[in-house]
Amino acid sequence: MKTINSVSKKLYVLLLVVFISANVFAQHPDREKIKALKVAHITEQLDLTEAEAQKFWPIYNANKEAEHQLREESSKRRKEQSLDKLTENEAKALLLDMEKTEKQKVELHSKMLNDLLTVLPAKKIIKLYQAERSFRKKMLDEYRKRHANKKGERK
Repeated sequence: MKTINSVSKKLYVLLLVVFISANVFAQHPDREKIKALKVAHITEQLDLTEAEAQKFWPIYNANKEAEHQLREESSKRRKEQSLDKLTENEAKALLLDMEKTEKQKVELHSKMLNDLLTVLPAKKIIKLYQAERSFRKKMLDEYRKRHANKKGERK
């Protein structure tokens, strides 16, 4: 019984990754490929049931999209202004805007945590944070490995 459940979970993860990959590769292949890998990594690490996954992913994806929008808006505002040409008052306003953005990030994170607590046990939410960290580490290690290979090719 346990083997069948384990196999079905792995099949579910595989199908989920294939489905997500096939639907979104046309827009931004690298970004979407990374997203698909992250989905698979998180699903595997959290050992989500099908019912948990159906409730978890909409909450998680909505939060990540809101965080992305916040980053984009903040980045755009900072790029619009040249640091050398800022007056002291404009610099203060920019700092206050940056602080506001950080507070919004904390609020988004807090909302996601509260929403996730309604659909997942606390232990799985802690595993989520660990899975996100381990995924970022994997991506950074992969980047470093590829970057090191490119440096070696130039010599």
